Amino acid sequence: MVRNRVDRTREKRTIAYFDYTLMAVLIFLIGFGLLMLYSTSSYSATVKFHNGMFYLKNQLRAYVISFGIMLIVYVFDYHIYARLSKLAFWLSMVVMTLVFVPGIGIEAYGARRWIKIPIFGQMQPSECMKIAIVIFIPTLICRIGEKLNKKEGAICILIWGGIAAAGVLFLTDNLSTAVIVMGMVFTMFFVAHRKTKIFLVIGGAMISAFFLGAQFLGKIMEESSDFRIRRILAWVNPEMYTGEGSYQSMQALYAIGAGGFFGKGLGNSTQKFFIPEAQNDMILSIICEELGIFGLLIVLLLFSILLYRIAFVAQNAPDLYGSLIATGVFAHIAIQVVLNVGVVTNLLPTTGVTLPFVSYGGTATVFLMIEMGLVLNISSKIKVEV
Repeated sequence: MVRNRVDRTREKRTIAYFDYTLMAVLIFLIGFGLLMLYSTSSYSATVKFHNGMFYLKNQLRAYVISFGIMLIVYVFDYHIYARLSKLAFWLSMVVMTLVFVPGIGIEAYGARRWIKIPIFGQMQPSECMKIAIVIFIPTLICRIGEKLNKKEGAICILIWGGIAAAGVLFLTDNLSTAVIVMGMVFTMFFVAHRKTKIFLVIGGAMISAFFLGAQFLGKIMEESSDFRIRRILAWVNPEMYTGEGSYQSMQALYAIGAGGFFGKGLGNSTQKFFIPEAQNDMILSIICEELGIFGLLIVLLLFSILLYRIAFVAQNAPDLYGSLIATGVFAHIAIQVVLNVGVVTNLLPTTGVTLPFVSYGGTATVFLMIEMGLVLNISSKIKVEV
């Protein structure tokens, strides 16, 4: 009897794990995004000098390239990226400075945030910092070790995070991406730190300060010409500023209201003719108009499953470095989804943050797929007993 039990124990072996659910949800999100992108942008043939397949073709090309890059990232062991993390951090800083170089930097919508790049035409260099943070901060946390729980360790992480966020803000004038970068750093720091109470207090204070500050600005700074202040004013009182900063938000709310619970039907949106660049950060409003609140719930469900699988990989990663990389990717996608949904529903001021895997954007797609390649790489190192 005892021998049989011993033999059965010896028969147990481990196999490499691959998160097929994560991959399936990712593919479904991408397919859904492409469908909604075509539905949202196909009308552009009537108002622009290109056919209705313009945005869809560009996005398909971006996904073909990004799948290849994701495969390369997946093949190489993720520990290799720790050696390149500091170089990636400073290289991201250098790339962001290119917005000031004549002939390379591009100014659009009143901001200088883009640079010219072959194949894709242009890109936001601040996207590079998101990838750099995902691999650099975990490396830093692992090197600090137990000092992370002391004052000097916490200061070190927050300083590096502050440098990254400041670089994004002052070099590319992109506040929303700076917030996302700092949020990613804060989340990884929170997961690695022993104490949680202090983070909850700080987080609650920051959220309260944001909403109180917005209300305060709405009352005393109505004469300001700063575009960020005008966005906050438009958010606080959208009806008053319909002709200025709140036009896009108001049209998005009309689209959500017109869709009801089950929507008007795929391709039947009318607000896409009025919402500027609806295929970008406001594509969720068109989803709500065409597929209704039901469509919104499906989108949120898909993102919930995606985030759950990323969290699973983070929890079961073979080491702290892999766990923190997956945590950083989780934070990036989660923060961006929350910001986008908040802006579309006018719960937050307009930020220009896109909806991952759904909104139009070639370079953003490539960087997101690199992150997914990292998560799948980590998942393949998980061992499962059979």
